Amino acid sequence: MPDFDAIVVGAGHNGLVCAAYLARSGMRTLLIEARETVGGCASSESFGGVTVNICNCDHITFRTTPVMSELGLADHGLHYIDVDPGQLSIPWPDADGTHRPAWPVFHDVEKTVDALGVLYPRQAAAYRRFAKLAVPALRMVLEAATEPPSVRRLSAIAARSPKAASTLMRWSRRSAADVLREFFDDEAILGPALCTGPVVWGVSPEMPGTGLGALSVAMRHAAQLGRPVGGSGMVPRSLQRAFEAAGGTTRTSSRVSAILCDALRVRGVRLDDGTVIEASTVVSACDPHATLLSWLHGPPEGARRMIERWRAIPQYEGYESKIDAVITELPRYRSVDPDVAKRIGFDPLAGSAMIAPPVSELAAGHAMSLQGRVMPRPVMFANIPTALDPSMGSPGQHVFSLECLYTPYNVEGGWSGSSEPRRWLEGYASIVEPGFLEHLGEWRAMTPDRYETEFHMPLGHATGFAGGPLAALRNKNPELTEYRTAVPGLYLTGAATFPGAGVWGASGRNCATAIISRSR
Repeated sequence: MPDFDAIVVGAGHNGLVCAAYLARSGMRTLLIEARETVGGCASSESFGGVTVNICNCDHITFRTTPVMSELGLADHGLHYIDVDPGQLSIPWPDADGTHRPAWPVFHDVEKTVDALGVLYPRQAAAYRRFAKLAVPALRMVLEAATEPPSVRRLSAIAARSPKAASTLMRWSRRSAADVLREFFDDEAILGPALCTGPVVWGVSPEMPGTGLGALSVAMRHAAQLGRPVGGSGMVPRSLQRAFEAAGGTTRTSSRVSAILCDALRVRGVRLDDGTVIEASTVVSACDPHATLLSWLHGPPEGARRMIERWRAIPQYEGYESKIDAVITELPRYRSVDPDVAKRIGFDPLAGSAMIAPPVSELAAGHAMSLQGRVMPRPVMFANIPTALDPSMGSPGQHVFSLECLYTPYNVEGGWSGSSEPRRWLEGYASIVEPGFLEHLGEWRAMTPDRYETEFHMPLGHATGFAGGPLAALRNKNPELTEYRTAVPGLYLTGAATFPGAGVWGASGRNCATAIISRSR
């Protein structure tokens, strides 16, 4: 008899979600994690006497799934603070040093339109037209993500929302920049809106086929953005509790060196220390390349074609960095007039701030990153979690988070000793009132090389499934949308599989659904 019914390799949030559902279904499930703690990039940790998130703390897609209610995560400590506005869009200053107004993105479309009516009157009606198309399309995407994709299911969703389906189809063929230029003619709107989509994906907003990235800024209207009380890490922590409450077993500080097969199917895993653990089902919530090309030992003959196909799929380099810092005084944005903010009704520090240059600089910045350089005025995503959640800080200290995009894995001169992270802090200091750097305490930079060594992300890259439901129908790699592989009993989940991206959890749930339905 095998040691377990199922083994899940990798305890990021998707691995945890998948494992929790399997255990809840009655399967004897083992969750294996190489690091000392679960959660991966969705986790939080102590730094400088405060709690910092490994990646950004804003969660939106996770809250559109039934995972939280089905697994009873509130009973295991997960509670959210609603964040509104979910984003403050800040243009870099003009060439003459003028700070153009920052504009908020509220959950309510009309409230956002009203704010633009005060700050950018010519763009307000255009935003309403944009949202009228984008929000239904996003809701269609979110509905499609809640189950494993199939032609029949996606066709049924499209039949109920033909206009939204038409929007997705038309926009998917274009560049995100071209889609948004159809509505807006002001760089103060275009730059921040594009940074939430294609730039976050690591591609140029001028690239054809990135059109669905234009939807991203409207995501805050399709669902309510929130932050877990205590930090992003409360998601994996509550999932682990739910998993173990259902009878699951967690094994941390254990690296898998091989996924073992016999002539017909998967039969278990081998750890670095030589321990062999047998199970008839193995789920990898890790990088598909490592899973299929490095760990897979003795696969059945029927898997040969899949393996050769994956040898030809390129691996991409990381392009995101993040600064975690302790600050002793809250900053004030030069682009926010306190009286106007009060009249519109928003706290400038409540949501995250997307700090963006014009579109031309975004396209040039992407090209620079491919040459190992960081653009002069970087794309920065800043937030202060303790502004809403004091439990993450300490007396007299706030948490400051600054993500920087288009930061290449192979930066010129290497990341060790690089002056780049300090330059980003100085850039941020230039858009807030004087004194920010004087109130800056202990800080660190998480660059792509650190994500590789500390979080087992090859080349520092967080592989993500891109393209939404349309890509699920056209994908040339069926294991990314069906979750099962050509090795019977071996499954894939995680950000690389449908629907991917961010703290979503739908991939883990969909993979578990595929396994449970197949076993029954």
